[in-house]
Amino acid sequence: MLAGFTRDEVLHEALVSLRQARVGCADTQVYARPDWYQILTPSFREGGFNEVSFARLGDHEVESVIDATFAQYAAQGLRFRWTVTPDCRPLDLAERLARRGLRSERVVVMAAAIDALQVPEVEGVVVEPVGPHNVEVHAEVTGRGWNVDPAPLLAYQHSVLADPTDDRNHFFLARRHGEPIGIGNYTALPRSAFLIGAVVLPEHRSHGVYRSLLAARARHAAARGLKLVTTHARTTTSAPILARLGFVPVVELPVFFNR
Repeated sequence: MLAGFTRDEVLHEALVSLRQARVGCADTQVYARPDWYQILTPSFREGGFNEVSFARLGDHEVESVIDATFAQYAAQGLRFRWTVTPDCRPLDLAERLARRGLRSERVVVMAAAIDALQVPEVEGVVVEPVGPHNVEVHAEVTGRGWNVDPAPLLAYQHSVLADPTDDRNHFFLARRHGEPIGIGNYTALPRSAFLIGAVVLPEHRSHGVYRSLLAARARHAAARGLKLVTTHARTTTSAPILARLGFVPVVELPVFFNR
């Protein structure tokens, strides 16, 4: 049990509930049915909002569906990813995608009880919530940190901030001595918080900025009454840091990228 959640419940929060709560852009196309979940966003050409996150396919159709999906993204020149979760089928889906020559990496679903996190404060780092007054700075830092075009990010964030009914998506900006140096976001689900998008500019890494962004988001989620926080962490970057701060691994997933 973790913050009162069983392992299956944690996985549901980090995978299923997250899909159901996903908010896209104005041009996002959502393909959702009991055996499939996919999003396609033409304005995000370099990644983000272009993903297959669930596929339960029969052996008789899997190859043709893979072909059609690849062609769909290729027709618009989009970078996309395909995440293979434990409930995906067929069982050799990851092997089938690997044979197509996609680049792959491993990510870990990690979780923590918010009240058990031990995240020290970092002197000189200030984390502020993002609103209309600083959203352009947040998008610019995100673009630099992830090496992507900030324009579609900014358009998406403007739409979220302008929506009075959206109380799920929260953006944060880290500064040191007034200089913007990192960002981190999270989605508030009904029972948990999902961390997403954190990045620190290369010249400011290894100085506790990532920890400060984590602490700010955890405090914000706790103030909403949430007890559990989850995320998908890269095995080579954020996962070791999170493990030292109290997160536990739940399951490892293969993620495939077309470029």
